Amino acid sequence: MVKHTQAIRLSAEQRYANELNKLLKLDSHNNKPKGWQLSPKSVRTFILGNEEIGISRKFFGDDPLVDRAIVSLLGKQGLMLVGEPGTAKSMLSELLAAAISGDSNLTIQGTAGTSEDHIRYSWNYALLLAEGPTERALVGSPIYHGMQQGKIVRFEEITRCPPEIQDVLVSLMSEKQMMIPEMGQNAKISAKPGFNLIGTANLQDRGVHEMSAALKRRFNFETVNPITDKNFEIELIQMQLNQELGELKSQIIIPVDVIELLVTTFQELRQGQTQAGTKLKTPDAVMSTAEAVNIVYASALDAYYFDEGTLEGRHIAKQLIGVVLKDNVDDIKRIQFYMDNVVRERAKNSPVWHSFYQVSKKFWK
Repeated sequence: MVKHTQAIRLSAEQRYANELNKLLKLDSHNNKPKGWQLSPKSVRTFILGNEEIGISRKFFGDDPLVDRAIVSLLGKQGLMLVGEPGTAKSMLSELLAAAISGDSNLTIQGTAGTSEDHIRYSWNYALLLAEGPTERALVGSPIYHGMQQGKIVRFEEITRCPPEIQDVLVSLMSEKQMMIPEMGQNAKISAKPGFNLIGTANLQDRGVHEMSAALKRRFNFETVNPITDKNFEIELIQMQLNQELGELKSQIIIPVDVIELLVTTFQELRQGQTQAGTKLKTPDAVMSTAEAVNIVYASALDAYYFDEGTLEGRHIAKQLIGVVLKDNVDDIKRIQFYMDNVVRERAKNSPVWHSFYQVSKKFWK
């Protein structure tokens, strides 16, 4: 086992343990559903923050969406978060699970290879041969343990699973129980209060394995849109960059105007229009906040290990090409147009944009 202090990434309940404990102490007078660690009000506070009591904001964007998501989990329906890649669907599901259940690790990652065993249970075959189908021989899935313990279960990228595997969820979500016929005709586990399922699906992947109408009826759907507020996105990137850098953050100078340059570039290319109203062709590449964090993190490491330790526009320019050229070579022409007609003009009046442009034009010829 890896100690928490040595892990590359801690779960939400580990990263924010102090905040969760603080909210737990302040939560005695609020109405708390059975099986929930915190009240719905405190779950909302944990995710959206409250400076007065020292709770940081963790999700930026659509506050009413968070309210609706919490209400969905109070009922019998599951919650399905859909949206473009990189819009913090997984982060929101992790935060909800950490606040409601104190455990965000009951997770299934949907893939083409996901089987019924990943959703229901499998067997330890050595024990199965020695003892037969006993509880000791049964290896429960995250959904099995979520039902057993009354906790939130996360199902990531559900549309990547084959339809016959998705349909296993229909009866589980309807009946809130799991039959185990190998252990007897009446053997089953029934979900304890607190159990529910949060699924995520990328809109760009919807055509891979579309969910059946029966399964869709078991979920309330919420669309997580990209952040449109520039200041919100800058603040979020700064926060996540500091988390990624860890101890290095005190040794690297990160000017805000460099992050603003990256956010401006991403938002204009994402929206297909500059701040001045110039129309742009939107690249096929994912220009998400998550990708922006990856770029600025890689750029900061470049500045620290290969330069003087100050992040500049030229560092951003070197990393941008790795994001844009993932999907479609035609994106090169779209970025060339942006560099020649937008960035070049800004470079005349801004040292940050000038640094960005001088390196960019070498890559986009």
